[in-house]
Amino acid sequence: MKAKELRQYLDKFLVSPAAQNARVQLELPNGEKIDLIEIQLLESRMIGDRDTHILNLKGVELGGTWKMPKIIGKL
Repeated sequence: MKAKELRQYLDKFLVSPAAQNARVQLELPNGEKIDLIEIQLLESRMIGDRDTHILNLKGVELGGTWKMPKIIGKL
């Protein structure tokens, strides 16, 4: 996915006040969910015109005794 595509998805979601205040998480291939804590723009040393910059989404495991509530639906 390119950053431009991500922006298009976010623009559609962010018209809703519920989405504007929603928690942001990443789901890993094994089903584990982690909280998004940082987004970085990284520059790579690749020669050519492909993937010279990367948006890196940094996550952290859910800590402490807090547990994710049960998901009741997809909007």
